Formats: sequence, structure tokens, C-alpha cells
Amino acid sequence: DNVRPVVYPHLLVTTGLHDSQVQYWEPAKWVAKLRDAQDQSVSQGLAAADRRIYLVTDMEAGHGGKSGRYNALKDDALEFAFLLDIAAAQR
Repeated sequence: DNVRPVVYPHLLVTTGLHDSQVQYWEPAKWVAKLRDAQDQSVSQGLAAADRRIYLVTDMEAGHGGKSGRYNALKDDALEFAFLLDIAAAQR
């Protein structure tokens, strides 16, 4: 409940469906609150509407992410794609 209508940075929030520490709906609810706060701050003229808040739910991952040989590289690729998306949006 610490989400306020202020300018938040671009966010990539990830969660795993089989996470035993943080249930998948907790980040989903947090992202929903952030998006609502962003809408409020835009309507009040505090922030630009171009802030990106992404939620990625991995249907096979647990708290430590997926296991497997290439899955860490896939996670890195997701993060790089997010950064490239942000960089392209700011041009």
C-alpha cells in the first residue's frame, strides 16, 4: 500500500507461477496498483503517459527462476529486450 501517484521509472516485473515464496498474484496486484497510480498522476499532470510497466509471469518458474541450460540466457535476453524497448521509446 506504499504506491502513490508519483512518477515511477519504467519497470519490468517478473514472477513465477510456481514460486513458493512470493505468490504470482502479489506482483500482479502490485503492478495493477502501479498502473492505477500512473493513470492518476497522468490525469493530475504529474507524469507522462509513456512510462512502461510490464509484468511477465513465467508459467514454469519457481522462486529461483527456471532450471535448465539456456534459461538464464533467455532471462537475460528478456531484460535486454526491455532495455532496448525503453531506449527506442526515448528517441
